[in-house]
Amino acid sequence: MKEFLKVSLVFAFCVRYAASIRCFECNSQNNSMCLDPTIYDKETLNNFLPIAECGHGVYSSHSDFFCRKIVQTILHKGYEPEVRVTRSCGWVRHHRPCYKADNEDHLETVCQCFEDECNAASRVHGAVLLVATVVGVMGL
Repeated sequence: MKEFLKVSLVFAFCVRYAASIRCFECNSQNNSMCLDPTIYDKETLNNFLPIAECGHGVYSSHSDFFCRKIVQTILHKGYEPEVRVTRSCGWVRHHRPCYKADNEDHLETVCQCFEDECNAASRVHGAVLLVATVVGVMGL
């Protein structure tokens, strides 16, 4: 019985861990590294750019997690536009990998991805990967 309990606990931990995804979680307003994490080495990222375990804590009531990157261009009347990047966990999927919103005071591009720490990549990288995958599947 003890062996069964040990195996069950290990299995439960593995399933719980496998169900989660790790995403960068930051806002360039208070962390400039959030603008483009790809220019930093792994050690610097580990020390200064938070990573959220999306299947744990506040996100634990959701079952279908992904990483999200939001690029906002905030339009200030009479001033230069400000670009702000937010990276976080997501749980309500959009039907497109990336989409744009054009509001009165800001422009917004939102992209979603589905692998650990994928919200560090640029949209172009994700689009190239998507096209390569489709071409590969189609056998062209």
